[in-house]
Amino acid sequence: MLKTRILTALVLLAVLLPVLYFNHYTAFAVVASAFFGAAIWECFRLFNPHSNSATLIAAFWTAAFVYAFFVAPGSDPTFWFAIGVLVWALRFAPSLKLGLPPLNSTGNTFLSLIYAIAVVACFAAIVTLFAYSPLFLLSVMAIVWAADIFAYFSGKAFGKRKLAPMISPGKSWEGAIGGGIAVLVLATASILLGGDALAGTFAARVQASLGWAALYAVLILIVAASVVGDLFESQLKRRAGMKDSSNLLPGHGGVLDRIDALVPVLPLAALIAARL
Repeated sequence: MLKTRILTALVLLAVLLPVLYFNHYTAFAVVASAFFGAAIWECFRLFNPHSNSATLIAAFWTAAFVYAFFVAPGSDPTFWFAIGVLVWALRFAPSLKLGLPPLNSTGNTFLSLIYAIAVVACFAAIVTLFAYSPLFLLSVMAIVWAADIFAYFSGKAFGKRKLAPMISPGKSWEGAIGGGIAVLVLATASILLGGDALAGTFAARVQASLGWAALYAVLILIVAASVVGDLFESQLKRRAGMKDSSNLLPGHGGVLDRIDALVPVLPLAALIAARL
């Protein structure tokens, strides 16, 4: 299992790093569209695990995404960022306490459409943040990755109080707080020690425009959003009786399993970046 996980990670890096490093927009559009198609397919499978129509629906959504953001981009994507932030704040985050509607209900169908819109907002943010620079996009993702990695180790070392025992028993408050503290420390170090090489990162841009206090508030909000995104997908999988969103990425599960924490974070980061 570990060998498969490492091999898949190496293949993904071999695809993604050249696209980002060489800043090739066409290659980026192809890769982003492929990942969007996989994510939206998994999305509808999570809401309708026994349906055979997920592939057809995902194909339609993917075609619409490609047209709207790559073939004929014109509208201001800020609309998508705002919608993405609102649905997480008003619908998905509260569901962690209130629960989800039953499968095969009208409420579930409506919720699947809302989550699909959230996925669109996430990938719209990817397109916009990449347009700022590949480094800018990666720096936002790195915040989430650092929070997740250090939350794991903090939880292993200090975890006692369960964060959401009915959704994800392995997560603890101590882990989440440890991940947040690590993000604050790493962001501070990157700004103070990174020099010109890291001046174009998300954290450096926020600090330069809004100051240290605002940066720390933004980072805490991003870490909290990443935890909510992770827990919400876990809630969807638990309800659907699925361990992973798919097996598209051997050893890792599905695309949504890799980006669940990014789905609420990237629209939020893009909305903030638009005001810098």
